[in-house]
Amino acid sequence: MVDTNALRAEMSRFGITQKAMAKILGVSEKTFYLKMKSGVFNTDEAQIMVETLHITRPADIFFAKRATHKVAI
Repeated sequence: MVDTNALRAEMSRFGITQKAMAKILGVSEKTFYLKMKSGVFNTDEAQIMVETLHITRPADIFFAKRATHKVAI
């Protein structure tokens, strides 16, 4: 799941609105909004955002952990 708060912060740092990012990704504003709401983007979209926003640690944003739990082995 994507850390949408961190992604919004990166977009804000560059002054890129959701509308502008939707256009950069080639999706509608509604589709981008829904992707932000669900926290799910495909790898091509993630790569475009990493390059556009110059994200140096993409795993922190695009592979964020929702919750941690221990698994017994």
